[in-house]
Amino acid sequence: MRKIVFFGQLLLLSVLLTNCRQPVPMPEPIKLHGENQHYFSYSGKPTLLITSGEHYGAVLNPHFDYVTYLKTLQTNGLNMTRTFVGGYFEPPGAFNISDNTLAPLAADFLCPWIRTADNTKFDLYKWDDKFFSRLKDFMDEAQKHGVIVELTLACPFYEEMQWELSPYNSKNNINGMGAIARTDVYTLDKNGELLVIQESLVRKIVSELQNFPNLIYEICNEPYFGGVTLEWQEHISKIIAETEKDYPYKHLISQNIANGSQFIENPNPLVAVFNFHYATPPVTVAQNYHLNKVVGDNETGFKGQKDSTYRKEAWEFILAGGALFNNLDYSFTVKHPDGTFQYPEKQPGGGTPALRKQLGLLKNFVESFVFVSMKPDTGTCTGGIPIGLKSYMLSEAGKQYAFYLMGGKQVSPEFEVPAGNYHAEWLDPLHCKTLDSLNIAHKGGTLTLVSPAYLEDISLKLILK
Repeated sequence: MRKIVFFGQLLLLSVLLTNCRQPVPMPEPIKLHGENQHYFSYSGKPTLLITSGEHYGAVLNPHFDYVTYLKTLQTNGLNMTRTFVGGYFEPPGAFNISDNTLAPLAADFLCPWIRTADNTKFDLYKWDDKFFSRLKDFMDEAQKHGVIVELTLACPFYEEMQWELSPYNSKNNINGMGAIARTDVYTLDKNGELLVIQESLVRKIVSELQNFPNLIYEICNEPYFGGVTLEWQEHISKIIAETEKDYPYKHLISQNIANGSQFIENPNPLVAVFNFHYATPPVTVAQNYHLNKVVGDNETGFKGQKDSTYRKEAWEFILAGGALFNNLDYSFTVKHPDGTFQYPEKQPGGGTPALRKQLGLLKNFVESFVFVSMKPDTGTCTGGIPIGLKSYMLSEAGKQYAFYLMGGKQVSPEFEVPAGNYHAEWLDPLHCKTLDSLNIAHKGGTLTLVSPAYLEDISLKLILK
């Protein structure tokens, strides 16, 4: 009898150990939504990416407390960050940015390649385990806090001062690579043997991060500067795809197209997210809506420090049909990872706790709709908007309408909607509060709604009950 009990216990222990050894299945990464590829899907839910994030140095600056930073984003209801990896960082004071997270002291810069014993140069043939450990911990913390990471693999060297610091520069590596002009680094034919290093870096990063679902790969920041070629960008996208070909899931790839707007000709079929910078007014969304892919505005700034500038840019871009918005937020610094830095007047952009709250309201507003059933609408609002004011609308005809207007103090917009019982709710994007809520029995034809008084801008949710 004891033998039977003993063998039974062994069998149970064996089963338990076998179950413990089973790998935890990887969650499906963020992807384009199956019903409407102008939007994302994540964790089984339709998703927008909206944030106001630090200046891209969260991983490469070892002194930045990214746990506090990510908690702050989550607290504000924001769900995205963008960060750089690779051979680019900035000297202190670049672009008049105070306490720039992307500008660690040169001796502190953390990158994929190990330093020589005297800490003066890099070996481009050897990985720095400290970098990859920090990168994966950052990704893990971002996942815990519901934050999607757009990982930017490269950045052009705008000026000689950035090139002078780069490990790609032959002055800074022991491998004799990169004895070239800064404008040749991201090319296929003039790269001074750096292409093989760049390919290896992409394969390494993609391999290391294969199990993180909260990840989008961006090929290059602002490739329309500094000599970055389209051929090089396409090549890097293929390296990502080839590395992932045997993985159970594939990650989205994004491409930065232009400042402002541009009609995209011959889009790269491997790219799912087409990003623009300073995309206001948001004409680039309509220009490229036919691509049936996400259009994003993933860097703002250089228009002063007022919250209203970037709040309005976010609302108009998302209500025009965009799915990604990232304000470049200078209130996040090494000493203020909670986003409370009081930056000087010379700073080229803004970012405040109040703005982040306003952006959180925008995200909640759009996600309160079945927004994957909606599309940009320029025909339903037929009048009642004074000359000089701007309005944007997303709608599912006859069912749900999201309306946003900039300017004025009170308006009476006219909407052509079918008969039905509707619920209307006016929101104040500036003060993050509901201004009015009412039920309407509409007989069909023109529906005129008189807004409450407001300052700067106003939004309306109109739903068929």
